[in-house]
Amino acid sequence: MDKFLVSFIGLLMTVSGIIGTSLSDNLATLGELVDPEIEVDDTELTEIQSWTSQCGGEVLVNVDSFGAVGDGVSDDTQAFVSAWNKACSTPKSVFLVPIGRRYLVNATSFIGPLVIQMDGTIVAPDEPKNWDPKFQRIWLGFTILEGVIFQGSGVIDGSGSKWWAASCKRNKTNPCNGAPTALTIDSSSGVKVKGLTFRNSQQIHFTIARSDSVLVSEVLIIGPEDSPNTDGIHIVESTNVVIQKTKIGTGDDCISIIDSSTSIKMKKIYCGPGHGISIGRLGKNNATDFVSHVVLDTAFLKDTTNGVRIKTWQGGSGYARAIRFENVRMEDVENPIIIDQFYCDSPTTCKNQTAAVEISQIWYRNISGTTKSELAMKFACSDTVPCTKIVLSNINLVKTDGTAQTYCHSASGFSYGTVQPSADCLSSDQDLLIDQLKDANAEDEEPRIDTLFTLSSHPFMPTVMKGYDP
Repeated sequence: MDKFLVSFIGLLMTVSGIIGTSLSDNLATLGELVDPEIEVDDTELTEIQSWTSQCGGEVLVNVDSFGAVGDGVSDDTQAFVSAWNKACSTPKSVFLVPIGRRYLVNATSFIGPLVIQMDGTIVAPDEPKNWDPKFQRIWLGFTILEGVIFQGSGVIDGSGSKWWAASCKRNKTNPCNGAPTALTIDSSSGVKVKGLTFRNSQQIHFTIARSDSVLVSEVLIIGPEDSPNTDGIHIVESTNVVIQKTKIGTGDDCISIIDSSTSIKMKKIYCGPGHGISIGRLGKNNATDFVSHVVLDTAFLKDTTNGVRIKTWQGGSGYARAIRFENVRMEDVENPIIIDQFYCDSPTTCKNQTAAVEISQIWYRNISGTTKSELAMKFACSDTVPCTKIVLSNINLVKTDGTAQTYCHSASGFSYGTVQPSADCLSSDQDLLIDQLKDANAEDEEPRIDTLFTLSSHPFMPTVMKGYDP
C-alpha cells in the first residue's frame, strides 16, 4: 500500500469517531480500493509435458488421429469434435492440436474438462454468407469447463477481413450486424490460458463470460487498426480474473470489462494500436450494470485512441467503483485518462437522459507519457449522477506540440503529489466538511459525511483538525 495512504488513513481513523460511522465505512472502501482481494492464483502456469516428449502417464488425443487433415482447406470440424469427445471420456487426457498444421474449423461448441495443448493453427471459414446461423456470435465456444488449461504456441485465426468489410463501422450503408467471437470461455471456473496467439478475429478475439478464477498469461492478440469491434479480451459477468504479460493490438479496446464483473487484475499489459483499456460500455439501453474492484498495474499504451477509460451510456443505472489504474506509461495516446458518462456508439444521435451509471472511487497513480489530444484528462460526468471520489497521484502527461489540459464536468475528488496538467477543476467538499465539524462542535451532535473524499488531500487535514477543538 502507498506509504502516504497508510499514514493518511491512520490520521483519518483518529477522527472517525468525531465525524461518524459513515466515514469509517468509507475508510473500509478505500482499503478495498488500495488492496482489492483477487482470489485466483496468478502464479506461473506449470507446463505439462510436451506432446513430442515422454507423456508421463498422460493420454494424448491427437485431432489428426480422428481424421483431421490440417491443410487449411479441408473441413476438420468433425475430427475436432470426435477428438474432444474422446478426450473428455478418457482420464488424464490431453487434447492435442499439433504444430505445423492449419486446421479449418467451423463454428463449434465444446463442453468438458481436460488439458488442451494447442501448437498448430486453427483457422475460421472466411465467408460470412456460409456461416452457420446457429452460431451467429460464436466461433470456438467452450462451456462449463472446470480446471481446464489451454496452452501452447498455437494460433487462432478468425479470417475476419470479409466480416470487417461488411461492417457498418467500415461502410455506413451496411447493416449493423453482429459477428462471431473467436474464442469464448463461458460458465467455467479454474481456467488457465497461456502462450496462445489470436489474430484477425471476426469481431471480439477472446471473451470470458460468466466465469470465475480465470488466468490469462503471455497471450498475443493481433488485428488491424481499422478492424471494427475487434476487442482483444472482453470480460463480462466474471470474477477473479487475472490477465498478465499480454500484448494486444487491435481495432477496438485492448481489454474491455462490462456488466457484473468484479475482482479483475491486469498486470504487465502492452496495448496498441486500439482503443485503450476500458471499463464499459455500461448502461446501454437503460441497463443496470455493475463493475468493481478492478486493477491495472504496469502497462504501456502506444498510439491508442484512448488510454485508461470508463465509458457509460446515458439512461443506465448501477455503478463502476473501486477501480485503480497505476504505473502506466503512454506514448502518443489520445485521451490518456478519460471518464465519459455520455458515451454514444450509435449511428444516430443519443438522446439526453438524466439517469446514469454512478462512477466513484477511481484512483489514477503513477501515469506518465505523451498525449496527442489537448485534453490529457477528461472527466465528463452527469449533472444528476456526478462522478465522485476521483484521486490523482503522480500524473505527468505532456503534449509534444502544445499544452495539455484537464476538463471536468460534475466531477469531484482530489490530487496529491505531482499532477500535470493540473486537475484544479475537480470540485471538492472541503468547506462543507469544515462547516459540519464546526456545527457539530457548537451543537454537540454527530455530523453526517456522505463521502470519504470530502477530507481531500493531506495538506487540508491539519486545517480540519484546527477547525475542530473537542
